[in-house]
Amino acid sequence: MAVATRSKAPRRVVLHRWRWKGKNSRGETIQGELVAADEMTVRQELGRQNILVKRIQRVRSPFGIGRIRPQDITLFARQMATMIRAGIPLLQAFSVVSESLKRPAMHHLIETLMNEVSAGASFSEALAQHPQHFDRMFVNMVEAGEQSGSLDRMLERVASYKEKIDSLRARVRKALYYPAAVVLVGMGVTALLLVKVVPQFESLFRGFGADLPAFTQLTIALSQWVQAYWPHLLGAFIAALLLVRLGIRRSPGFAYRADALMLRLPVIGDILDKSSVARFSRTLATTFSAGVPLVESLNTAAGSTGNRVYQRAIGEVREHVASGQQLNFAMRATGRFPNLAVQMIGVGEESGALDAMLNKVADFYEEDVDTKVDALTSLLEPFIIVVLGVLVGGLVVSMYLPIFEMGSAI
Repeated sequence: MAVATRSKAPRRVVLHRWRWKGKNSRGETIQGELVAADEMTVRQELGRQNILVKRIQRVRSPFGIGRIRPQDITLFARQMATMIRAGIPLLQAFSVVSESLKRPAMHHLIETLMNEVSAGASFSEALAQHPQHFDRMFVNMVEAGEQSGSLDRMLERVASYKEKIDSLRARVRKALYYPAAVVLVGMGVTALLLVKVVPQFESLFRGFGADLPAFTQLTIALSQWVQAYWPHLLGAFIAALLLVRLGIRRSPGFAYRADALMLRLPVIGDILDKSSVARFSRTLATTFSAGVPLVESLNTAAGSTGNRVYQRAIGEVREHVASGQQLNFAMRATGRFPNLAVQMIGVGEESGALDAMLNKVADFYEEDVDTKVDALTSLLEPFIIVVLGVLVGGLVVSMYLPIFEMGSAI
């Protein structure tokens, strides 16, 4: 039977965007776009709509059919839940959702899923063929929904879960990207002043015939050094970024140490720490409440934390739970999880409401992350203004200092 099932694997269809122009039944000229495998499919579809085709042209783009965003997957889950709850058969639901989407990449993905399901695969098996878009939790939830006859409810839970995780991820990105962007802008402005502005003053100072202030001499020396070595500095900066990125991809040990270092950073490390706990709790609550066994739920939750330190800790928790230990004791043994989270999960285990308590833990730490991100932004804004003011103002003062001294001497 397994061999027969594999022989039914659908042939992957490459879809393209087609721009068409024609006339409807009232003789009005209309135009639009369709996503299909070939021109004949487009003509057949337009023919079913009683459209007289005048021109069909394939849209060629260097970016192909685009990419799929996490928000697209969330919208797909919610729309599928609505269609199935309304009693629409699965294949027809695929077709309706596909037609409602404008992004060609998502349209292509849904068409592929529909082909795989029509070839005999279950919904969860079709999703498992695309791990780059549908993670283990998504597949497990859909599989549990298929087995329990509550696929619409499981898809709704997946959509709600992904919306909360995406919101949390956006807040963490805000905490990381905002200071980094401002620092880079400050470095760029300073480099621009040293390379373009300071040399103009330097040529002016040559005609003074007097010794320049020490501060001005230091600025000019720094400008000359930057002008001489800026290609090397830029190349070294880019090379360092590429090496770090390559090390994270190729070396698990290096990636683990990088994540551990991020957790030890002041303020930002605490935000990353709490966000990992929130993701773990939210994922475990969602999968466990869906009927997925706790050990398998832990395996899914490990990949959702976004941090390898927590992934390793959850792996240890999973081993202890598989051997019969309670979840809260296994978490406490790692020394990684906050005491409050461990105690709340312990209460949930004792009361038989583990999923509800996990959701409360996730809510608490998500709110904590939100508060800390807002506080970090509020603290960084005046600090960054002061730093930029000192850098730019210091350079300006050092350049005008000789002019001021010459004016006072006159």
